Amino acid sequence: MVRAIVGASFGDEGKGKITDMLAENSDIVVRFQGGSNAGHTIVNGYGKFALHLLPSGVFYDHITNVIGNGVALNIPYLVKEIKSLTDRNVPAPHIYVSDRAQVLMPYHVLLDTYEEERLAGKSFGSTRSGIAPFYSDKYAKIGIQVSELFDDAILREKVERVCELKNVLLEHLYHKPLLDKQELMDELHSYRDMVEPYVCDTSAFLCKALKEGKSILLEGQLGALKDPDHGIYPMVTSSSTLAAYGAIGAGIPPYSITDVTAVVKAYSSAVGAGAFVSEIFGDEAEELRHRGGDGGEYGATTGRPRRVGWLDTVSVRYGCRLQGATEAAFTVLDVLGYLDEIPVCTAYEIDGTRTGDFPATRLLEKAKPVFTKLPGWKCDIRGIKKYEDLPENCRRYIEFVEKEIETPIKLISNGPGRDDIIFR
Repeated sequence: MVRAIVGASFGDEGKGKITDMLAENSDIVVRFQGGSNAGHTIVNGYGKFALHLLPSGVFYDHITNVIGNGVALNIPYLVKEIKSLTDRNVPAPHIYVSDRAQVLMPYHVLLDTYEEERLAGKSFGSTRSGIAPFYSDKYAKIGIQVSELFDDAILREKVERVCELKNVLLEHLYHKPLLDKQELMDELHSYRDMVEPYVCDTSAFLCKALKEGKSILLEGQLGALKDPDHGIYPMVTSSSTLAAYGAIGAGIPPYSITDVTAVVKAYSSAVGAGAFVSEIFGDEAEELRHRGGDGGEYGATTGRPRRVGWLDTVSVRYGCRLQGATEAAFTVLDVLGYLDEIPVCTAYEIDGTRTGDFPATRLLEKAKPVFTKLPGWKCDIRGIKKYEDLPENCRRYIEFVEKEIETPIKLISNGPGRDDIIFR
């Protein structure tokens, strides 16, 4: 069985906790796209962790964690992240890295940073982790595959080509120091030595596991609204955030994905620029941001304050549809316990016309939220384990959202801990 755990919105929905919790009964957890540019926050018996590149199954001894071919692999970051776990008494995780994954290089980070600086007020709000230049190189066919680290002749040819192209940009567009071929070769040799213990044909490993009936979780980064095809383009990430891409980014047949858990936040949040119809501001936003998540709404990677707003069922319904969600996991519901009434954005008004459909960015920029207000439950719901024990208004909120997003809500997270979950 293969289950994809993906975001229905902008990311930051709580996928890490859901993956960590569902991993207990799984054999393998796979990261299939993205890089260290976004993070998953996990709270468990070892403490509180922000994972960036590692799959969220790393806290279990029985799990094999796979970094798939679709990932932007920052090798020094991976090694550092593994050490950050073992330094805090987490047993060394079992990790495989795809020999077809591509290597994120320091010049990707530099070019990302220089381009954001050049664009200034018109920048894309990048985390400056090198993700866009990395995927640009991958599709321009000048990226470096992990398998190529073990062939110096191929590496030298790649380094020649990269330096020829990048140094023109560095000299004439950015006016920055040029790349040195020998330094790059030395760096690549050090990367080879770091990653060698983990490298294998992960697609073959996963397909064998499927034949043996193993349980596999595919873990997505960010959410449907950050997908480069279907999201709020151009304020998106550079790899597909959709469950369908999980098959490509892991190297398994598409029909093997039988379950898709779309993670839905009980309110909305986003890091970075772009259209955000239900966003709120001022004191109202600051209170929600302060109460939100575990320790407030701040990016797990960047530390940046997240933009916050009320739940937008127009965008979540669209996100669940694109993800092919078979169920939804509803997270951070406990945060809303302070409200007398809870606004939910249930439609958009665009140029005087009301719609329940999520439009392309050009129209989305004009959209105004249409809110429906539901009564709050005004109490703390942490520690509740049974759905029927939730306050009536809380259950009404869940059932209202479920109907609006047209996806059954099967899991409800009512606290940051691994066990703060209600199965419905």
